Amino acid sequence: MVDDSITACGVLTQGLSVDPEIEVVGNAANPYIARDKILQCRPDVLTLDVEMPRMDGVEFLRRLMPQNPLPVLMVSSLTHRGKRVTFEALEAGAVDFITKPSSYAGSALDSMLHELRTKVKNVSTANVSHWQNVNYRPPQAPKRAAKPPVIPTDKIIAIGASTGGTEAIRNVLCRLEADTPGIVVVQHMPPGFTKMLAQRLNEQCALEVKEAVSGDVLMIGQALIAPGDYHMTVQRSENGYRVECKSGDKVCGHRPSVDVLFHSIAASAGANSTGVILTGMGYDGAEGLVSMRRAGAKTLAQDESTSVVFGMPKSAYERGGTKELIPLDHVAKKIMTFISERS
Repeated sequence: MVDDSITACGVLTQGLSVDPEIEVVGNAANPYIARDKILQCRPDVLTLDVEMPRMDGVEFLRRLMPQNPLPVLMVSSLTHRGKRVTFEALEAGAVDFITKPSSYAGSALDSMLHELRTKVKNVSTANVSHWQNVNYRPPQAPKRAAKPPVIPTDKIIAIGASTGGTEAIRNVLCRLEADTPGIVVVQHMPPGFTKMLAQRLNEQCALEVKEAVSGDVLMIGQALIAPGDYHMTVQRSENGYRVECKSGDKVCGHRPSVDVLFHSIAASAGANSTGVILTGMGYDGAEGLVSMRRAGAKTLAQDESTSVVFGMPKSAYERGGTKELIPLDHVAKKIMTFISERS
């Protein structure tokens, strides 16, 4: 546990120790101490604050991951106020994040500690081996050409992801051209963070990327990200396909849910759609991908070797949602192959 706050370390250590499957083997007040403690204790998971003396958490990640990659969970009050820093940490190798409560007391703390215990165990299974390749670089987007005409899409690409998904989604979208058919994305994230995700992807990709709003018509060259805490569905309309974002019960433990999106696309677009499951914990999207495939959609899932967590792709594959398990770097090309086959 890397955090310069003695109070935070104490509270979080006590909260984690409630679970007999978790042992806090050490703590460090700054990254320099952490470097030595990691070699000494060999932890399965590192929890990491962002703001610390001498070196911030993001810079520490940039140095740590190529040399000694291990699953990292960001734990910081800054991740709520400074969402951009959260994404810098995820881009630097963090697997997931959790926000500290405003007060170390009451139900908010209890809820946070429960989430922390769950995420520590989830993150412990993450595959971060690709960071050991010192030549690893995130893909660069195609050069942004003149903006194509605003035309409603007649084909839909639907993508679902969870743990490790922000970087996987970036990998895929940054490889797609500005005239790609319309894309809808569900990434499991809390409110506010999905808007920042869309903004960052919009800066990095040739596509236009935005957080979805009910009534949006899906356009060629555009990707819509489901807003945090809202399910997103796609319906056929007079002028193409439009999205609806609504509250409702969690599905597969999530809101937004990949299953909700995929089932709606199976009903509205059928063979005009392509379904993609990327890295993630659990099984959300598996049944939805089955329904898309049965409706005539082309489907694929990220393979185990490149998934941070193989849970969602594995579930989709085992349930018959897809027969295609594809390395992450080849997903975008495979999507476009599917699209060209349907043209």
